[in-house]
Amino acid sequence: MKRRQFAAQAAAFAAAAAIAPRSFAQERTLRILVGFPPGGSADVVARLLADKMRVTLNQNVIIDNKPGAAGRLALAEVKRSAPDGNTLVFSPSGALVIHPWLYPSLGYDPVKDFTPVALAGTFDFAVTAGPGAPAGDLKAVLAWMKANPTKANYATSGAGTVPHFAGQLLAQASGVPMTHVAYRGGAPAAQDLIGGQVPLMVDTASETIEHHRAGKVRILAMTGAQRNRSLPEVPTLKEAGIDVTANAFFGLYGPAGLPADTVQRLDRAVAEALRAPDVQERIYALGLVPTHAGPAELAATQAAHLKMWELPIKNSGFKAEG
Repeated sequence: MKRRQFAAQAAAFAAAAAIAPRSFAQERTLRILVGFPPGGSADVVARLLADKMRVTLNQNVIIDNKPGAAGRLALAEVKRSAPDGNTLVFSPSGALVIHPWLYPSLGYDPVKDFTPVALAGTFDFAVTAGPGAPAGDLKAVLAWMKANPTKANYATSGAGTVPHFAGQLLAQASGVPMTHVAYRGGAPAAQDLIGGQVPLMVDTASETIEHHRAGKVRILAMTGAQRNRSLPEVPTLKEAGIDVTANAFFGLYGPAGLPADTVQRLDRAVAEALRAPDVQERIYALGLVPTHAGPAELAATQAAHLKMWELPIKNSGFKAEG
């Protein structure tokens, strides 16, 4: 009897030991930080990816919103994290390619302090007119702003952002001086645009695309090199006669020193998520482009954008606070 009990206990122990590694993998939680509040485009895309990555990685994946300092707080936290693949950051490019030229004490090196994992999307910006602007195309609105300099304002989701400087490039290229009006996020900026408090807005299409479709505002042009798939009727700035192109990207990063095999595993999970038709459909609906590239391509894209924005930011004379 005792011999049978011992054999049964030994078999149970062996079975438990055999499944232990898999259970440990399932219990580990991958935390992806997003430096913005829930509901924004970065948060929505990150959650779409996380839902698919849970299955591919066979582990729990959570989105942890850490808003503040336009994404810098989340990046700083990941910089301090252990390079074990359990803590990542999903970030739009601004905090990695714009902020280094603005803040002398940034708190992180955008290249040395992070390991690129995967490029997970690209996007351009919508130049949107509200009821505070006259009817007509972009050139008509710009002519009105030139004739009414006290009303020549454009809103964005914040100072020191890519839309902020894209708007300045638009002003310079068109020869129409414009005053930047910074809001604490795209939603309040869009509300004031709809309400007529500000005539023009430059920001991600996701902030105004539904209002555009509802006829509350008019997206006059997009800043990308090609027409946006979700807005095929809207010309690019170049097609509208303004020689400006500006875009940005979403990247997934870990702390410096992330092992190569971990990076490869995570990159594969992002690539598989972005291939899912439902994920692609949701991202396109936001006016974004579900674009995947591996860690080397992400690093190269980041380097190119860092170089691209250096001169426009220095020439702008803008001084960041904090």
